[in-house]
Amino acid sequence: MYNRILIANRGEIALRVMRACKEMGIETVAVFSEADRGASYVQLADEAYCLGGPRSVDSYLKIREIIAAAEVSGAEAIHPGFGFLSENAHFNEVCRDSGIDFIGPTPDAMQKLGDKNTARSMAVNSKVPVVPGSDGLVEDYSAAVKAAKDIGFPVLIKATAGGGGKGMRIATDEKTLETAIEQAMLEAQAAFGNPGVYLEKFVDRPRHVEVQIIGDQHGNICHLWERDCSTQRRHQKLIEESPSSRLPDKVRKELCESAVRMAKGADYYNAGTVEFIVDQSDNFYFIEVNARIQVEHPVTEMVTGIDLIKQQIRVAAGEKLPFKQKDIVCRGAAIECRINAEDPEKNFQPCPGTIEGMFVPGGYGVRFDSHTHAGYTVPPYYDSMIGKLIVHQPTREEAIACMVRCLRELRVKGIKTTADFQQTILKHPDFVAGTVDTKWVERVLLANNS
Repeated sequence: MYNRILIANRGEIALRVMRACKEMGIETVAVFSEADRGASYVQLADEAYCLGGPRSVDSYLKIREIIAAAEVSGAEAIHPGFGFLSENAHFNEVCRDSGIDFIGPTPDAMQKLGDKNTARSMAVNSKVPVVPGSDGLVEDYSAAVKAAKDIGFPVLIKATAGGGGKGMRIATDEKTLETAIEQAMLEAQAAFGNPGVYLEKFVDRPRHVEVQIIGDQHGNICHLWERDCSTQRRHQKLIEESPSSRLPDKVRKELCESAVRMAKGADYYNAGTVEFIVDQSDNFYFIEVNARIQVEHPVTEMVTGIDLIKQQIRVAAGEKLPFKQKDIVCRGAAIECRINAEDPEKNFQPCPGTIEGMFVPGGYGVRFDSHTHAGYTVPPYYDSMIGKLIVHQPTREEAIACMVRCLRELRVKGIKTTADFQQTILKHPDFVAGTVDTKWVERVLLANNS
C-alpha cells in the first residue's frame, strides 16, 4: 500500500479523496492554484504546492508542475479525481513513465474508451447494444448525407472527443444537416482540439442510465448497479439516483451485464462508468465510458456500502477486490443533488462570491460532500458546484421526502444556489412517478422562461 498520494484536483473531490487516504493511514499532498490558496483541503494536507495562477491552464492542467510536486514530495501515486486531467491518457502515461502510479485505468484503455467512436466499435465487439449510427467518423457533408439516409432522420451529430454536450447537434432533415455538421465540427475543434464527429439515430425523450464498474488487476470486474441521471439541464446533471426507479429487473440485469462485458473487452481495471440511454420501450443503448470516478459516485456508495475511493486506491496498488459480483447488493434508494452556485432565475448564471453563512442539514441517512464553509469565497474560474447533498433511505418515496426536507434546511447565505429549483423538481409529479427524461427540465420546467 502507498505511504503518500498526491491529489491532482481541487474542491470537493480533493477533500473526499484526502479523507479516504487519511482513514487508510496514507499521507496526502495537495496541489492548488492561487485562487484556492487557503482552501480547507490545502490546510488539511500533509504537504501542499502551488501550481500557478487561478485559471485551469495555469494550474490544474500543468502536467509538468504536478509531476514535479509529486517527485519533490515523494508521492508514490496520483489520484486525478474528476475533470481536469482525470481522463487525459497522456498525463496517465507521464505519471507511469515517472515511476508514479496513476489511480485509474491504463493509458491504453483510457485512450480507447475516451474516443467515443472507438468505444462504440468496442461495444459492438462486446455485443453491447449501440444506437444505430454511421460506420465511423463522417469526413464531409456527402458522407454525412449518405449515413443519415441509412440511419433515418432525425440524427444526432456527436463529437468523438469530449462530452458535456459540446460538439453535439440534432439534424431533422438534409437542409439542417449541413449547418449542424459544420457547427458540431467547429465546436468540437474549439473545445477538444479534435473536429471528428459521427452520426447516431436520435432517440426521443431518452433516460440516461449509467452503470458503475470497478475491476482489479487480477481479472475481477464487477458492476455496482446503476444510477439514473436523467434529470439534466443542457446535458449537465442536476439530480442522480440509484437504483433507477422505472427499470424492469430483466433490463437492469442485462444493462449491468453489458457494462461488465464492455469493461472486460477493454482489459479495464479501477473505477469507471459505462453510460447508456434507455428509450421509452426500455431498450438500452451504449453511449460512452467515463474512465474515472464520477461526481455522482456517492449514491452508489450509499446503496452498496462500498467506498469507491478506497477501492480505487487499493486496486491501483495491486490489491484484489475484497468482493465478487454475488456479494454486491443494492439496498434502499439514494438521491444526490448537485448544489451549484448559480441563479436559476437568471438562466443559471454562475454566482461566485463569499459565503457569509452556512447551515448544513443532517439526520439519518444524510451526507453532504463539500469543501465549502462560512467565509469561503467561491472563485469564478471553475465549475460552479459547491457541494453534493446525498440521502439514503429504505424506499425512493422516503428518499424524496428526506431530500426535500434537507434542501429546505440547507442555508447558504451570500450567494445564490440551485437548492430551491431542485426542490421544485423533486416535488413535481413527473419526478415522483419516475417519468423524467433528459430534456424534461427544459421542456416542462423551463419552457416558459426560455
